[in-house]
Amino acid sequence: MLYIKDLREGDTIRTVYLCKSKRSAETRNGKPYDNLFLQDKTGVLDGKVWDPNSQGITEYEEKDFIEVFGDVINYNGNLQLNIKQIRKAQEGEYNPADYMPTTDKNVERMYQALLGFVEQIKNSWLRQGVEYYFVKDEAFIRSFKSHSAAKTVHHSFSGGLLEHTLSVVKLCEYLASAYPILNRDLLYASAICHDIGKTKELSNFPDNDYTDDGQLIGHIVIGVEMINEAIRSLPGFPVKTANEWKHCVIAHHGELEFGSPKKPALAEALALNLADNTDAKLETLTEIFRAKDSKDWLGYNRLFESNLRKTSVTSDE
Repeated sequence: MLYIKDLREGDTIRTVYLCKSKRSAETRNGKPYDNLFLQDKTGVLDGKVWDPNSQGITEYEEKDFIEVFGDVINYNGNLQLNIKQIRKAQEGEYNPADYMPTTDKNVERMYQALLGFVEQIKNSWLRQGVEYYFVKDEAFIRSFKSHSAAKTVHHSFSGGLLEHTLSVVKLCEYLASAYPILNRDLLYASAICHDIGKTKELSNFPDNDYTDDGQLIGHIVIGVEMINEAIRSLPGFPVKTANEWKHCVIAHHGELEFGSPKKPALAEALALNLADNTDAKLETLTEIFRAKDSKDWLGYNRLFESNLRKTSVTSDE
């Protein structure tokens, strides 16, 4: 199999990929074409079928495994596949495990590290609230371990939600040590639960797409609803503590235009926003640099609003 990460401009390939999405469109001249996103465990590739009515394009659907034949080109700094032939692949012609991107870290080890932070929460109400999902709910635990943290952009692979959450909690650990104004219990409980709504916002692999709940409600509101469920299971849960915990999750995107219903009003909410944003952006850069193994300028990136390049300094200088 030829993995997406190994493709280079000028390659002519014939291989099997997962058709992650398929959209029909028209050129400015009104000519129909199909826009595909092809996926394997190493990444996603933009594909174009400029003549969808060609005899070389046989019937296939979104989420099918398809054999594609075409040329790899560079379009606006990104690789693109101009597809000339497509046929639906048959069972036995591919290994499904090759098409599900996964974390390169040990999932069980990461989860045990996360539970170590749960055990550090001294406030019994917050600790029990977190344990409602992360210790007692086996279905949630299975989903959380295998879920991605996003459809695209960062940590969009199986285990990505766990990897992202643990990184955010570790950043919060540093912030709580450096800034004594932060309540460590509230910060840890909020960081561990800040993205639990993504287990319902996004579907499982290989789809990894927005569910109806994700489209209509979003992971922040879903997450607060889930926290409310945990709170209701603990009679006598202090109202002020509950509201502060929920506020941190509600405000963790930091700005209204980024999807947070409220901006941070607590120091812990601000710290969580900074930790979440730090991990998301640095992981995004990591994935961009990994996909484009070059020391040249990579072109303008809309997310960072900047032309990006890897650092030229090496460890032996």
